[in-house]
Amino acid sequence: MHLLQTIFQPLKRTRVVFRALRHRNYRLFFLGQGVSLIGTWMQRIALSWLVYRLTNSEWLLGVVGFSSQILTFVLAPFAGVLADRTNRKQLIVVTQAVAMVQAFVLAFLTLSHTINVWEIIALSAVLGMVNAFDIPIRQAFVVEMLETRDDLPNAIALNSFLVNGAKLVGPSVAGALIAIVGEGMCFVFNGISFVAVIAALIAMRVKNEPLSQSSRNVIEHLKEGIAYVAVIRPMRSILLLLASVSLVGLSVVVLMPVFAKDVLHGGPHTLGFLMAVSGLGAIGGAAFLAARNEVNGLDRLITYATGLLGVTLIGLAFSRSLPWALVSVGAMGFATMVLLASCNTFLQSRVDDHMRGRVMSFYTVAFMGMAPFGNLLSGGIAASIGAEQTAAAGGVACIVAALVYWAHRTRRGSMTATPT
Repeated sequence: MHLLQTIFQPLKRTRVVFRALRHRNYRLFFLGQGVSLIGTWMQRIALSWLVYRLTNSEWLLGVVGFSSQILTFVLAPFAGVLADRTNRKQLIVVTQAVAMVQAFVLAFLTLSHTINVWEIIALSAVLGMVNAFDIPIRQAFVVEMLETRDDLPNAIALNSFLVNGAKLVGPSVAGALIAIVGEGMCFVFNGISFVAVIAALIAMRVKNEPLSQSSRNVIEHLKEGIAYVAVIRPMRSILLLLASVSLVGLSVVVLMPVFAKDVLHGGPHTLGFLMAVSGLGAIGGAAFLAARNEVNGLDRLITYATGLLGVTLIGLAFSRSLPWALVSVGAMGFATMVLLASCNTFLQSRVDDHMRGRVMSFYTVAFMGMAPFGNLLSGGIAASIGAEQTAAAGGVACIVAALVYWAHRTRRGSMTATPT
């Protein structure tokens, strides 16, 4: 009997880790999104390499990153209001269709050898507008794909697992394709990949949740959401921490082409390896969170992950060989995933349903909305003092942020969803 328990225990553990996949709608989402995200990561890597190949400029890497995410900072809060008042599934189908058109336009211009940097910036801004609406709406839609909300933390962790599984595959494929046929085919594949997620969304049978019928305008709804977050101390603290880390730490990723080419003296395959190993580390972080059965203790994980992110950034700054850089970015991927997914799970598990879209839009602003400013900051600093020094400074800032958050937590006690 003991032998049988030993044999079947891993199988039971696997069922726990993937328990959200028992829901039909979430399975469809998982499969469709999985294909689409591989294309998304291929496009990200190909685009950053294309910009650096055309310009050899760290500053323009930052500008392109800024243009692709600044609209998230501006529009995501309004997308949150829309998510609380409109059919979320239909909205996501529209955003995915627009993103598909953007990818095909980018592919045409690249393959025809007529693309210019200003066109890359403009198309990046279009995708940024799409993401500003898509990300908060999609985050709020997760709960509608589940028949029981007990599996919500697991679904969030599995979604993170999916994103970073694609991050493992996409950059590797992109690095090979760029070396063989150039960046354009990566954009073609990304455009085609959107068909999978659109088909999955159309095939879903989702209950129509009652939507807000308030006569108040968008600004009043937005103010209501801000007031809601402002009085709940744990939510406020987590969003402030995430915004700080996104500004000074996560933005260093925009400099990966510089590390690949100038620090490690490699090519597009080196960039692909770095991003793939970062994805592998993030998969480990997502699996770690998926195996958890409770949300208690997430505040401690958030603190530890922030500190670890700082340490790994410093490690990357001192990397002079590919193996050491791979270890650093792998640990960085793990820390980033634990931080982001823990924050997401904490917020989603405590927010009231009628506020879900708006709170997740604030999460999106904190995570992605601060990124364009971080991209400009990292690009500008790297152009002045170097990518290595920029990464080290970002690492120190993340460690300081972790210490401040820890001091706040221990002074006020364990983080619970209660007003100040």
